[in-house]
Amino acid sequence: MKRPVDSSPLMSRGMLAVIVAQFFSAFGDNALLFATLAVLKNQHYPDWSQPVLQMVFVATYILLAPFVGQLADSFAKGRVMMLANGLKLLGALVICFGLEPFAGYALVGIGAAAYSPAKYGILGEITTGEQLVKANGLMEASTIAAILLGSMAGGVLADWSLLAALIACVVTYALAVVANVSIPKLSAARPGQSWHPLAMSRSFFQAARLLWRNGETRFTLVGTSLFWGAGVTLRFLLVLWVPVALGITDNKTPTLLNAMVAVGIVIGAAAAAKLVTLKSVGRCMPAGVLIGVAVVIFALQHTQLNAYALLIVIGVLGGFFVVPLNALLQERGKQTVGAGNAIAVQNLGENSAMLLMLGLYSLAIAQGAPPVATGVGFGALFALSIAILWGWQLAQKRRG
Repeated sequence: MKRPVDSSPLMSRGMLAVIVAQFFSAFGDNALLFATLAVLKNQHYPDWSQPVLQMVFVATYILLAPFVGQLADSFAKGRVMMLANGLKLLGALVICFGLEPFAGYALVGIGAAAYSPAKYGILGEITTGEQLVKANGLMEASTIAAILLGSMAGGVLADWSLLAALIACVVTYALAVVANVSIPKLSAARPGQSWHPLAMSRSFFQAARLLWRNGETRFTLVGTSLFWGAGVTLRFLLVLWVPVALGITDNKTPTLLNAMVAVGIVIGAAAAAKLVTLKSVGRCMPAGVLIGVAVVIFALQHTQLNAYALLIVIGVLGGFFVVPLNALLQERGKQTVGAGNAIAVQNLGENSAMLLMLGLYSLAIAQGAPPVATGVGFGALFALSIAILWGWQLAQKRRG
């Protein structure tokens, strides 16, 4: 199959189909999270079980990491995306029919784990070169728009009717499956690999070693892992922070606050697409440090207006920070171990960071740590971590 060239139009039919499919899939993910949290609240699960729900989801990424990258590279990625969205649809149906919410959410996690390497890996097959940063910006904009609308829909519908919220999730995943049909069937990137579990695991960990030995890809893996681990922890912190800091106890307000982060990420992703190239990725590092500073300031707020404004700022900084890192990893991964394998390795790092941070957060909440103090400490640690990463990157460049 003919490969795209740098001069090909960015918004091709294939790209448009990918963006639409991603929107519906991410919309379902975010609506289902808040609907399922409302299910746990309705069934009187303890507070510490809320991050555990996400830990179940994250654990599927970690367990399947050695296999999903090869799956994405061995078949047409659009078809892999369709299969993955079908698994998400099945998980949503399990929760909708009143069965075990943790089991249903684990099924959604399996689908998401298979979906991620395919959705990012396909960008390097339908765009190339500097267009890849712009394609990542479009992907992030679609994802964040879905987070914005999906989070709001999940929280608002759950306040009105829990069943309606769950049905909306099922319908959205069904639309994602339909949208996947329109993605062109591209050639498999790396067909003919062994499907023996030990051989797959060995191949995955060889790819992981190769990426971690390279200074550029190691830098991107650490940066994105810190970002998404912090992002998912902030999402759950908001659920407990809102009643304490703002005195509001509904399901809607935390989802609206999360939506403000999404709005900011769209803006930050657009800015990164214009201001950062694969050769100037280091420009995103100050934004990473400022994310932690903004989280500390946010945790000390007691008015809705300030909270909304600061979360938009956090989102802008986040979009500007993570989009160039994703693009760099995809480009370097495509040149070495395959884009699907590179994203699977990235998913292992990111989800290990999520599991660790959520575990520490759950432990802190179970031990009675106040949400405001937890937010301040969390933001300070994040700023310090990114500052250390930035210094490490500069030291690597000097040595190089």
